[in-house]
Amino acid sequence: MLRYSAGVRRLSFATMPALFAILSACAEVAPSLDTAPAAIDSIFLTLASPDSPGCSVAAMQDGREVLARAFGTAELEQNMPITPETVFEAGSVSKQFVAAATILLALDGRISLEDDIAKFLPELPDYGEVIRVRDLLNHTNGMRDWGSIAGIHGWQRTTRRHTHTHVLELTARQSALNYPVGAYYSYTNTGYNLLSVIVERVTGRSLDDFSQERIFGPLGMTRTQWRDDFTEVVPNRAMAYRRAASGDFHQLMPFENVYGNGGLLTTPSDLLRFTNNLETGAMGGPEFIEEMHRRGVVGGDREIKYASALIFGEHRGVPEVHHAGGTAGYSAFLTRFPEQGVGVAVMCNVTGSNPRGLAHSVADVYLSDAIDDRIPDGLTRPPAQLESFALDTFAGGYRDTFTGRFFEVVSSEGRLIVNNVPLVPVNATRFEGPSDFVLEFDARQGNEGRPDAHLMSQVLDRARLEPVDTVEPSSLVLGDYVGEYYSDDAEVTYWIELDGDQLRSRQRYDVTIELTPAYQDAFTGFGATFIFHRDGSGRVTEFSMTRDRVWDLDFERRPVQ
Repeated sequence: MLRYSAGVRRLSFATMPALFAILSACAEVAPSLDTAPAAIDSIFLTLASPDSPGCSVAAMQDGREVLARAFGTAELEQNMPITPETVFEAGSVSKQFVAAATILLALDGRISLEDDIAKFLPELPDYGEVIRVRDLLNHTNGMRDWGSIAGIHGWQRTTRRHTHTHVLELTARQSALNYPVGAYYSYTNTGYNLLSVIVERVTGRSLDDFSQERIFGPLGMTRTQWRDDFTEVVPNRAMAYRRAASGDFHQLMPFENVYGNGGLLTTPSDLLRFTNNLETGAMGGPEFIEEMHRRGVVGGDREIKYASALIFGEHRGVPEVHHAGGTAGYSAFLTRFPEQGVGVAVMCNVTGSNPRGLAHSVADVYLSDAIDDRIPDGLTRPPAQLESFALDTFAGGYRDTFTGRFFEVVSSEGRLIVNNVPLVPVNATRFEGPSDFVLEFDARQGNEGRPDAHLMSQVLDRARLEPVDTVEPSSLVLGDYVGEYYSDDAEVTYWIELDGDQLRSRQRYDVTIELTPAYQDAFTGFGATFIFHRDGSGRVTEFSMTRDRVWDLDFERRPVQ
């Protein structure tokens, strides 16, 4: 096959018979584009304009591709339309492929999924406990997300040419884990970048070379490669965009050489070839399928929904195995409904396109009577009607008892809104929303007449929340926090400053963040909770920052010069 560069990549002779068999089978079932039902076109109506980016979709039924459609424009400057052959970036859907590469190495006997990662990554610090390869696959490793650390430092993703050298450097600087290994599930890109490094160090080859020979070639994924050099010319690649406040589109490309966490260049049809193999095992065999679907365990015995970049869930009452992805302006969603033999892949080149919702709408066309019409997309149960006074009893501030992160619950028009995420009641104590977001309250009342709660989402597992009193410190109290603070882990200084009654955080790059009071000695801003700590005399000596993927990052107060 041709790799999209100046050179030519040839498949080994060992893979050719399997490839020819797969290609022949696919040629027999490839659908004509005009056979797609009109219902599919209506789903993508708002993304079908020749003046805007859009999406590509493919669907399979019982192993046969039955749909391949495309909507919108791949490259606005040249007015190049999206086609079913257009190449997109898969975002975190890419994780399935580095997981597959890792498991194939384990089945080869070249590594064990129980190996300590220090065996392959000696530059990482010793945290006093073993992090296994399996812990990287399941996000139970406790490692901080390197991209979040880079953002705290001042260089968020898409603002700098990050490489795996940066990933290793940032990870090696971390003095602590988010939590003890195996205690929680918390989504982090770091583990999957490190898996890519492990594959390359063990094989002595690039991840792309290994994947072409062992995965892409055997499955006939002829339009798939890893984006390990963002400057490489890739024919038929869609550019990625965001819509500005003015309504104009601006490019938003992943100009970085990190991969494994994302970085897979592919098409919806190629994604379906891979997801179909997770049913058949034509590549890898039954042991491969078993390991790919082996779900993580936390707390010693509790199974979680996440396996090797496969999330077990439900869509409108139908069991589903899926994963979403987003990098820069690209987004994707790949899902499979094993009991019905249905699979759908959607890939888009503009922010806010909601490939998950689009894929579910397409799946509904093929799932037909299997779905429960009472359950809207995004919920696991039919919605319930609660009186406003019942919702009002939950409203207020809450604190994650482990990380200290602040959550604000607002009651509005029959829903609860948690940190700007709208949730719908499905019974008197359970509220659900997008991306598997669930807030479930205890049955009995707790502090201040409000119950404790558990929060779950795709990136967090069962955070326990307790009610807290929100505060509005006076200007005199706010002065306690003013000072210069430094984080060695993030290599950055933050200045906490007071402007009238407004507390602000400023970085050396002149990025200023307004800090909003949350609870005693805690403020929110920058998508994070800043928690200030005092010594025995009451003097503020440090603060810790907690975000989705970075917990308890310490900033020490420096003495006044």
